[in-house]
Amino acid sequence: MNAEPSSLARRARIHAALGDPARLAIVDALTLGDASPGEIAHTLDMPTNLVAHHVKVLTDSGLVIKGRSEGDRRRTYLRLRPEALAALATPRLTGVGRVVFVCTHNSARSQLAAALWKQRKNSEVASAGTKPAARVHPRAVAVAHRHHLDLDPAATAHVTDVVRRGDLVVAVCDNAHEELTGPVRPGLHWSVPDPVRVNTDEAFEAAYADLADRVDRLAPAILPDSPP
Repeated sequence: MNAEPSSLARRARIHAALGDPARLAIVDALTLGDASPGEIAHTLDMPTNLVAHHVKVLTDSGLVIKGRSEGDRRRTYLRLRPEALAALATPRLTGVGRVVFVCTHNSARSQLAAALWKQRKNSEVASAGTKPAARVHPRAVAVAHRHHLDLDPAATAHVTDVVRRGDLVVAVCDNAHEELTGPVRPGLHWSVPDPVRVNTDEAFEAAYADLADRVDRLAPAILPDSPP
């Protein structure tokens, strides 16, 4: 699931090009429409030689392309390449058959994460524990109810009974991440504090908010498998 070196190098060049305020201003100016270097210089009150320098960096990075005017052929217009900016988005994951959220007791964090995933993504998901409890923690059930999540209070399971080939295992606690060193290994680790240790509604709400933010970031990063 690591990014290809070529992709990392391309993204690094784009980040470096955007690291200068003047170049970022040029990109902003081109976001909604094309412009000539002279128009950019006028709009941004920037010397033309400085605009030329920054435009070269932006074109070399692949962010901007140049084109001749169909009217005055002596004039050049600059155009932003949105797909280059899109390359800076969250890295995408492919080949994920199912997401399985794992914590120690499968009684709070992993259950909430799976319920959030089901609500947000509406795709196959499961949860498990390395040392599963008999039931889901009552405060986890309560916070799920407050946020309209579908959560079965009795549905706890051991990780070895749940995880199968092709699953993306997400450890949502430090203990599970460190314990899973055998055949089942986490593909991702979310260091979410254990709300059971504090055992207050506030702690469970904080865990819910943390997990919701992380689920919202991961969900669009998982791409459906390509058809055979």
